[in-house]
Amino acid sequence: MGSTGNTKNKDESKLQGSNLSSMTERQLSRIIDNLDGEFFWSSTDPKNKKSREIFYSSNVKKITGYSGEDLNSLSEGGWSLISEEERLKIKKKFESFKKDSSRKSITFIYRLTQKNGKAAWIKESITAERDHNGKIKNYYGIVSNINDQKDIEEKLRKSEEDLRLINASKDKFISILSHDLRAPFTSILGFSEILLNDPELSEAERQEYLNYIHQSSQNQLQLINYLLDWSKLQTGKLTIQLQRIHVHSLIHSCVSSLTGNAIRKNIEISVNANHTLFVEADQRLLTQVITNLLSNAIKFSNEYKTIDLFADLFNNDFIEFVVRDKGMGIPEPNKSNLFKIDKIFSTEGTKGEKGTGLGLSLAKEIVEKHNGQIWFYSQKDEGSEFHFTIPISKNTILLVEDNKKERDKYEQLIKENFPAFDLVITENGYEALNFILKKAPSLIITDDDMPLMSGIQLIQSVKNIERTRSIPFIAMISKCDEVRMKDYEKLGITEILQKPIPGEQFCKKVQLNLG
Repeated sequence: MGSTGNTKNKDESKLQGSNLSSMTERQLSRIIDNLDGEFFWSSTDPKNKKSREIFYSSNVKKITGYSGEDLNSLSEGGWSLISEEERLKIKKKFESFKKDSSRKSITFIYRLTQKNGKAAWIKESITAERDHNGKIKNYYGIVSNINDQKDIEEKLRKSEEDLRLINASKDKFISILSHDLRAPFTSILGFSEILLNDPELSEAERQEYLNYIHQSSQNQLQLINYLLDWSKLQTGKLTIQLQRIHVHSLIHSCVSSLTGNAIRKNIEISVNANHTLFVEADQRLLTQVITNLLSNAIKFSNEYKTIDLFADLFNNDFIEFVVRDKGMGIPEPNKSNLFKIDKIFSTEGTKGEKGTGLGLSLAKEIVEKHNGQIWFYSQKDEGSEFHFTIPISKNTILLVEDNKKERDKYEQLIKENFPAFDLVITENGYEALNFILKKAPSLIITDDDMPLMSGIQLIQSVKNIERTRSIPFIAMISKCDEVRMKDYEKLGITEILQKPIPGEQFCKKVQLNLG
């Protein structure tokens, strides 16, 4: 870096001996210094090492941390900032460049160590001014900090590597899947042909073969459904519809759907979930994760065992779900492949139950799309427990009121009496609706008479959206209007307060609707 030999520092105003005039060189250095992340250097009189001068433009300090004087005082000048291994490579190429009289320029890309100890990627372009015999008279260099460019290159390289791995995984996945999609049809076609062509079959045999066909068809349908959902999540075609979900109710709904499976194996499912917890998630997809993990726990448990399902706070931002069984456990060789789409495999349950092998990969995809994590612990013949996290639904009260005096009054009451809840205030229904579409609040308190959109219109809009339909409302009206009150009641709104509203009455209604 401007270090063609031992040097003596000269500042800009004392520069001598250059083929370019001092004024021209100063002007050039100033132009380059106006370019962010670049500096200029020049070396004069290369034949006479004792009088050789290195001039650095002022931007050198921004890039290296050293002034020109500092660099010239180092034992090897700018070379001192480059690692020994890299320095030797550059010097070798530079010597070759000097000897080749036909070459006028050379470019190096290397890393140097700045004064603060940090590494910086550098691009240095050196031009040699040669005489008519090809001997070098002067050197000029432009040095650029290319950290940003290198960061982009590294990201592109990593992205290319990731895409290559994804393509390889998908190729392997398609190969495995093509086998799994065909295999059940052998059983379905075989047993159906027997049923069609053998009139001598007993009723018991017919029933047995129909059960085989039914079970294979169910497994095949589940595999295709899992595959479709996984594919849509991968391509972004499956939109995650976030809503505020009561954790305890969701878990019991999932348990109810699998009660028959548990009863057939005399398995008890124990639920321990905090009643006050809510998550921000897509209800259908989250149901799929819980039922898949619970179904696996039943599948791999022996008769008369207990499965535990927990849900509680993980931290301030996430709820943790745990499904624990005391069944077969997972063999060590299978653990590393459990969530990999290109390593799908299916293990029979304790009573020969079949599976698709895709359920856990899909569960991982769903959890991660919600910005959560999934992990497990398992010992062969001792059981397994699967953990995953889903973002908590923050407790939020939305107040929609256009009158500032009233707004300030309700804001004070809510903040004083419900400090655990975040308060969001909007002045009209359109602002409120935009917020509700992004994040479902715990409770909406709305004035009836507002500009642009009335309280009735706001509630109608919210009720028309499936994921926000269950949000509780408190409506506030200015006068006793039976027709208006009936309009609210038709929408299922029974909490209607007439202004002016006493503070105690307001707080009681809010508390009642927050549960």
